[in-house]
Amino acid sequence: MNFRRFLPWIIVIGLIVIIAFWVIGIKNTGLQKNQAVNKEWGNVETTYQRRNDLIGNLVNTVKGAADFEKSTLTAVVEARAKATSVTIDPSNVTPEQLNAFNQAQSGVSSALSRLLVTVEKYPDLKANQNFLDLQRELASTENQILTARTRFNEAVQDYNNYVLATPQNWFLSYPEKPFFKSVAGADKPVEVKF
Repeated sequence: MNFRRFLPWIIVIGLIVIIAFWVIGIKNTGLQKNQAVNKEWGNVETTYQRRNDLIGNLVNTVKGAADFEKSTLTAVVEARAKATSVTIDPSNVTPEQLNAFNQAQSGVSSALSRLLVTVEKYPDLKANQNFLDLQRELASTENQILTARTRFNEAVQDYNNYVLATPQNWFLSYPEKPFFKSVAGADKPVEVKF
């Protein structure tokens, strides 16, 4: 008989415990998805760092060609310096910060493209094995950058889908994260002149 008197309280306490574990599960999953985005951003930065390291080696190899155009090398070095000065905190990333990062990296890509086109005028340099190896490494790194950016966008999509959906958005205060987008004009074909 005493058990029936406490039955409503047991049911209420049981419901509170179930709801508490449900909310904890939502918060933990949100945290895991946020950490996945941060990890993928770290992978993006790692691939860009690899490219920046390779550019230093490429510039030094090209400097070995005594009559090579110094202005092209200067443009590459300056673009690389500008790109490494732009940093982003993935937990507080804004579309504006991501755009600034993307613009800086685009400057590196543009300067690097000009360098590689200019190299066509120098047969000795084109035949240099160190230069050829670095060119292959840069091509591989550009593919790694594409992969890292794609995985970052996939992690952001998964994160945004979770934290913005109901009922998760009732319990989570995580902001929506921006996607990596192409720079303005990337939809137009690149014109290469020799």
